[in-house]
Amino acid sequence: MKVGCVSPAVALADRIWWVGRTAVAGREQRHSYLIEQGTDSLLLDPGCRQGFDETLSRIEQVLPLSHVRWIVCHHQDPDATSALPLIDARGTRVDRAIVTHGVAATSLAGYDLRMPFWLVEENDWQLKLPERLLRFIFTPYAHFPGAFCTLDTGSEILFSAELFGGSVGDTELFADSEAHFEAIRPFHEHFIPSREVLNHAVSQIERYSISMIAPRHGRLIPGHLLEDMVHKLKGLECGLYLMATGSTDIRHLSRLNAALKDITSTMVVSRDFREIAGRLLEILKRELPADSLEFYVQLDDDTVLHLAPESRYRGVAGSPPAVISRLFGVGWKNWQVPGELGAGPVLVDREDGRTGRRLLVLPLFKGDNPWVYGVAVIGLTDPVEVDDDISQIMEQMSAALQVAVERETIFRGIELERQKFYERSIRDPLTGLFTRFYMEDTLRRLFEIHDRSGGTPVALAMLDIDHFKRINDQYGHVRGDEVLCRVAHIIQADARAGDLPVRLGGEEFGLIVVGAPAAEIQAIGERLRQKVAAIHFHGTFTGLRVTISIGTAIRLVGESIPGFIERADLALYQAKNMGRNRVRCADSSASYSGQWSLHFD
Repeated sequence: MKVGCVSPAVALADRIWWVGRTAVAGREQRHSYLIEQGTDSLLLDPGCRQGFDETLSRIEQVLPLSHVRWIVCHHQDPDATSALPLIDARGTRVDRAIVTHGVAATSLAGYDLRMPFWLVEENDWQLKLPERLLRFIFTPYAHFPGAFCTLDTGSEILFSAELFGGSVGDTELFADSEAHFEAIRPFHEHFIPSREVLNHAVSQIERYSISMIAPRHGRLIPGHLLEDMVHKLKGLECGLYLMATGSTDIRHLSRLNAALKDITSTMVVSRDFREIAGRLLEILKRELPADSLEFYVQLDDDTVLHLAPESRYRGVAGSPPAVISRLFGVGWKNWQVPGELGAGPVLVDREDGRTGRRLLVLPLFKGDNPWVYGVAVIGLTDPVEVDDDISQIMEQMSAALQVAVERETIFRGIELERQKFYERSIRDPLTGLFTRFYMEDTLRRLFEIHDRSGGTPVALAMLDIDHFKRINDQYGHVRGDEVLCRVAHIIQADARAGDLPVRLGGEEFGLIVVGAPAAEIQAIGERLRQKVAAIHFHGTFTGLRVTISIGTAIRLVGESIPGFIERADLALYQAKNMGRNRVRCADSSASYSGQWSLHFD
């Protein structure tokens, strides 16, 4: 619906009217609302002095101003309240009152009005009108300490003040699609001080049934769009002006904020490094003329891994271009940034013969080590200037990438180490699994990462074949070795590329799980228990059922290797003691128990 300059008041529900001010000469429209209740009628947010004649004319299309007894002021901004002196001067009604919060009343007292204040917090947060009940919902700091919204319980219309408001310059009164959220986004990102404040305000509103949201700014939101708008609003990062280093343009800061949020989201949601790199490149393309993203990382033995799209970011050992190799080992303080010393991005000339192309290089540091051990290299199709915004995006990306690249380097380094350890015979010759020595060597490196960031969890499942001595005694050691190999094969087949399956000795095995799946170590153990229990043997093995007991532990920050293994071993002992053929977690009283077929002594 379009509202013209001389249009009438708009009915929103039975005896509820829009009586606001339309957009004129670059001014955005402002919404005021009237609830018709005879001589006890109520006006919400009367507006500013300029343009109040328009609001007044719409009010008087419905009823005389003298019938308005209550004036709700959701906040003290002159944009919503400077018309109060005009109303105060137009009547002698002694029972007219301003409904507001005490914080706002302190500021509104400066208007020196005859009308008294009726404070929502002193009246049980509700106002009983002759034929309807209004509830006031406290939404502090959104966008000022005493902020609140008003819900008409009859029509279920929420008069939301600044919440769900937007910046629009046209005369459309109602939002007609989910695209309207892009007008809501910057309005909240800069008005609301933090995401926690915004989510608290929205959670207060979600407790009620709402048919429509009527804000002070922007468009009114009909019922069929509410769920989507609420969901998106709860995901916003706010406090936009905290990001300002130069420009304070809201749209500009909102775009920058979206890029930084997407970087953080990518690191939280994505675990696969190839996916992380792909997402980051798409984010970069929104801000830069970028067409490629690759990485060079120097390992402890001076091998340089190249992670690039051509190898699906799997990491290939090789010699980097001279322009890159010269950067390894450069100190943090000596890394040159235009105009200052620091660890930001720099532009370098590409040495591959492609004229007019440059590289934007971002240094990567390992923990507290002040030396460059890796670089992220962004290929550019056009020249760029590294301004404050680009530096801010790069800084955010660097913080995220340092953990991701180091984690990926560990994984890829493990793959290279596997090949070396093949030659040094550190795989168990019977089962093909890694040895305990290799496991402890790997854990040392993984624990260094875990202790620095706390964001790369490590878990261990220790598995022991139940009554293995009985199997050896009954079927012989050759057949016993076959059982060991069958169990080892199941562990190896179930492991991910980054997991570490180990033969700890005798009939005891281990599985190291790194990253997000570590939280599911107990479920992983249960899956292995079921797979082993399902093994079918033939020939001289016919009738043999094999089960395993499992103890699991998730590594605690700062925990030693012996302490970590001991906790898993203790959980394994408990699983044995509770009847075998089950999973026991060192950090929980919960356990998985299954049916066993062997008769225990």
